[in-house]
Parts: sequence; C-alpha cells; structure tokens
Amino acid sequence: MVKMRQYTPSFAGIDVSKAHLDVHLHPAGSHRRFDNDKTGWRALGGWLANADLEGVVYEATGRYHKGLERYLGERGFPIARLDPRRARRFAEALGVNAKTDPVDARVLAQFGAFLEPAVTPLLEPVLEQLKELVAARRGLVRQGTRVANKSKTVTSRLLKRQLRQSGKQVIRQITQIDMECRKIATTDPILAQRLAILMSIPAIGDVTAMTLLAEMPELGTLNDKQAASLMGVAPVARDSGAFRGKRHIRGGRGQVRQAVYMAALVATRFNVDMKRKYQTLIKNGKPPKVALTAVMRKIIILANALIRDNRPWTEFKPCP
Repeated sequence: MVKMRQYTPSFAGIDVSKAHLDVHLHPAGSHRRFDNDKTGWRALGGWLANADLEGVVYEATGRYHKGLERYLGERGFPIARLDPRRARRFAEALGVNAKTDPVDARVLAQFGAFLEPAVTPLLEPVLEQLKELVAARRGLVRQGTRVANKSKTVTSRLLKRQLRQSGKQVIRQITQIDMECRKIATTDPILAQRLAILMSIPAIGDVTAMTLLAEMPELGTLNDKQAASLMGVAPVARDSGAFRGKRHIRGGRGQVRQAVYMAALVATRFNVDMKRKYQTLIKNGKPPKVALTAVMRKIIILANALIRDNRPWTEFKPCP
C-alpha cells in the first residue's frame, strides 16, 4: 500500500517591531532577523524570493508594518495582515505561552500554513493617505470629547482657559483634516465618483462618506451578506443542541459601523424608505436597537449596490 505524502504549504511569518523584522519560514524552520528599513526590506525581499512561498503573514502594528507591507506588496508577494488578537488566540490554541519575537514569527508562519489566510489587497497611495487622515480625525474627535468633559469639572481659571484653547485648536485641526480629505477625494477621479454616489444617499454626510471610502474600499465588489458581515451587522447564530440563543452582531470594522450608526439615526428621521422600515420593525415588536441595526444593514447594502452599479441614489416613486 502506497502512502500519500501530506503537502505542507510554505509560509513566512514576520514579527514586526520598530527596529527589527524577525522572519521564520515554515516548514523549513529557517529564521533570520532584518532591520525594519529600506535596506532591511531589500535584503528580506531577496531572501524570500528564493523561498518559493505561498504567503507572507504579519501582524498589524500601527505604522511600523506599513513600509514593509508596501514594499512586499508592490513586488508581488502574497501578503496577509492579521489582527494581533487573532494571532494570539491561535498561539494559545497551539499551547504556545511564550511570547518572544522569534516565537511570534514562528506562530505567524504556522498560522499561514494551517489556515491559509486571504491575501491583503494593497491600497493605492491616495487611499492610504485618506485612511490615515480619517483615523487622525477620529483621534481628534475623542480628544475634543475629553477636553469638553474635563472643562466641566475643573475650577481653576487657568485650566479653564487652557482647555478652551485646546478645544479651539482641536476644532481647527479637524476642519483642516476635513478640507484635506475632500481635496484628496475630489482630485482622484475614482474616489470623486464614489464620493458623489455615497453623498447622494440621504443621511450619509461628509464624515460617513469619507469613512466608507477610507475604511471600506471593497464596496462595490461584495454581495449583500459580505457587505453586512464586513461592517459587522450580520446576525451571528448562537445555537447548541436544543438551545436557540438570540442572534447578535459581532466582529467587522468598528470604525465603519460607528459612522453608519450615526447615519442610521438620521435616516430613521429624514430618509423615507429607512424611516418606514424602522417604524415597521418597531410596530412588529422589535427592540429599537435591533430595528436600528436593520437600518444600518440596509444602508451599507444600498451603498455597496450603488457603487457596484456606478449610479447615484434616486428616490423610488411608485407608479400612479
């Protein structure tokens, strides 16, 4: 009897830090360290080019992975960026409790070989810039909220004056970012068209539209279930044996979900179709949060369909 040899795909795992890149090849078991700069990326690319890889797996590490990601992506390497929590849970499932750079690189390579994650698409530079600005805007909004809350509790005149100045500065910076985002989006023909389509939907304003452009560039290429799941508004089953639990939403992209949540609040008041759907669900006994989630799902599906068809929103008018 001839035994079939089991094939193990070859993956590289890269643990990214500010100064170094620890790289492990699986199943070969090779390990090397490179500097996290252009010289190190070139050396790494040359080493990986001879490894006949099916994928390169690394964690999202703020800004430290971005240069490496673009360098490898532009040279055709099949890159896969992971959420650090997902990688850590995989390590725990393997029984790996140690956490060092070489160990993390090995775990990432094994993750790729065992689970074969989807390739991470490389964003266009203009979209990468827009995403960075949108993220910075969210940080400023949180900062402004902290300043406003703090100003209600302090009693010192000096602190009150400083907080007022800080609040005004935050507002100025947010305004500057909004202007730069619109400049970027309107200068690029593709982004300008997508922006016009999103803005045509009642209840979607500048902030929501920019967030969708930057954080969900896949819009227009997804089906309805994929769009809802990517945003995190697809109900997740909780059934086991005879038990039938309530469906909950989880996962997805929180930044997009938060932006569309605000749009849904507006839509339930000023968008005729969305308002009708919301009120129907409430009349049928659905809790307000469930009804609002349904409106959010309808908005993201609508946005995906309009961008896919390359057409603006138009109000439905029944035949007389």
